[in-house]
Amino acid sequence: MAGTFSNLTVHLVFSTKDRLQLMTTPVRDQLFPYMGGVVRGLAGTIISVGGMPDHVHLVVRLPTSLSDVVRTVKKWMNGRAVGMKFGWQRGYGAFSVSQSALPAVVNYVRNQERHHRCRSFKEELTVLLTKNGIDFDERYLC
Repeated sequence: MAGTFSNLTVHLVFSTKDRLQLMTTPVRDQLFPYMGGVVRGLAGTIISVGGMPDHVHLVVRLPTSLSDVVRTVKKWMNGRAVGMKFGWQRGYGAFSVSQSALPAVVNYVRNQERHHRCRSFKEELTVLLTKNGIDFDERYLC
């Protein structure tokens, strides 16, 4: 094959360090467009961004390394936290998304505030890991 072809669509989830509620609406209003720019800068496509004060969801299409995207996105906020100690937890969740499921995942990401009225981040992550067949130790979800 003379070329490389990829359609890697991924739902990414990661949280603030110690799940601190640091991403207020004004912070998210700056952070989410930046995340889109990072993905585009790595030749990817941002499909949806959403989140809460303690975590972020991204749906992206990538022709590049997943770890490059996560590392670059996380780096931005660390240098911009003014008057607060800000950090991301180590690691992240990454879940492949089929084309047929993409509209439902995008809707899920866009409606994080409504969704989290009745489910914590830990409960949400547990469901995502279980639905995607990923073994985990609950001690490491905190």
